[in-house]
Amino acid sequence: MTSAEDVLAELRALRAGDLPTHGARTLAYVYDSGLSGVDELAAGAHALAAHANGLDPTAFPSLLRLENDLVAATADLVGATEDTVGAVTSGGTESCLLAVLAARTGAPEVREPAMVLPETAHAAFQKAAHFFGVRAVPVPVDPVTFRADPAAMAAAMDEHTVLVVASAPSYAHGVVDPIAEIAAAASARGIRMHVDACIGGWVLPHLGVPPFGFGVPGVTSVSVDLHKYAYCPKGVSVLLHASAELRRGHYFASADWPGYTMLNSTVQSTRSGGPLAAAWAVVRHIGPDGYRRLALEARAAAEEIAAGIGEIDGLRVLGSPDSTLVAFALDGSPGFDLFTVADEMSARKWYVQPQFAHGVSPENLHLTLSAANRGHEPEFLADLEAAVSAARVAGPVTVDPQIAEFVAALDPGRLTSEQFAGLLGAAGLGEGSAVPARMAEVNTLLAAAPARLRERLLLEFLGQLHH
Repeated sequence: MTSAEDVLAELRALRAGDLPTHGARTLAYVYDSGLSGVDELAAGAHALAAHANGLDPTAFPSLLRLENDLVAATADLVGATEDTVGAVTSGGTESCLLAVLAARTGAPEVREPAMVLPETAHAAFQKAAHFFGVRAVPVPVDPVTFRADPAAMAAAMDEHTVLVVASAPSYAHGVVDPIAEIAAAASARGIRMHVDACIGGWVLPHLGVPPFGFGVPGVTSVSVDLHKYAYCPKGVSVLLHASAELRRGHYFASADWPGYTMLNSTVQSTRSGGPLAAAWAVVRHIGPDGYRRLALEARAAAEEIAAGIGEIDGLRVLGSPDSTLVAFALDGSPGFDLFTVADEMSARKWYVQPQFAHGVSPENLHLTLSAANRGHEPEFLADLEAAVSAARVAGPVTVDPQIAEFVAALDPGRLTSEQFAGLLGAAGLGEGSAVPARMAEVNTLLAAAPARLRERLLLEFLGQLHH
């Protein structure tokens, strides 16, 4: 038997190779309140409930209380009524999946169901379309603001539409779609309207933006993540519905077997009480006033960084971010490459997230700012300016035109695993090879690939990572 001390030491050594989750230098995937003691509180609460099972709330009534408290706290932020109900899920993707499932189940008379969504909607809805057989109808957004076009969204609705989606804000650009206009168009047709506020629901209510939740006529469901700007450990999200009738479609029951009658409010059956208890403890501890302060700090950091980016020659912020997310692209043809900028920022111990071009959105770098970033803006901007200077000296990354033409012509549906392995090897991502420290050349090659081919290449790479 390995001692507990040795096991934890081994885990610490493994974690040392990860991106930091605190310290404001990882600008994707993690959310840092900067508050001392929050991690310890969450860990203690998690330990108290880790072995309790949310599968049966009558067996573990404490978990039912925790869930109802979290649903109520989230509902209060987004204009809930006395009829609003909810469910705690494992994350934003599960919340979005269940919103789509409830809409599809709630319209059994609709053959070939579809959902209308702006092309900037989170990829979780594409996943829901894939899982549940609901056709996704992506609608182009405004090429300058990157917000959904209400008239185009309304025109895309038809007799097959069971759900309309809008973002508050969209992840890629951090802008809030025109919720009221889209919800009105959906309501006029009797179609459900989901607002994906997974990343904004715990921040926007403190920033003075127009209502985006149940205070908007026609909104029927809203998703809000607590492991983002409620600064709770992964993975806790809340899916809210305007009424219990609307929620019923994502519940599941089965008595058609010899065991216990299985009742599920989410995709999961067994659910650890650990994440639920950790989230409940953090939300109780920080409280409404604390969250308002944290939201204002994160927003101030985003505004200062966005303004600073606009002053760097060769860069421009995309759209007018409404919340705490900032995306920036090249301004004209400045003679350097954004993927090289990302590598140079990594060399300076900042992680910024590359985003490939899609629709009207150009290739860009994405920043998720949290409260801990407040006060670090000058350091970030100085390093970004230095990274741009280094990228300018290095010059743009290029792909051999023949290779680019070859890649663009590939059909991902016909390639074999062996051929994909060869392509990954050529990109420096072959089996057994370490992920390159500098990714500009790999990202440039991936950017040259059509979206379907890029998906397949990265899935093959993912398959190599997991034994």
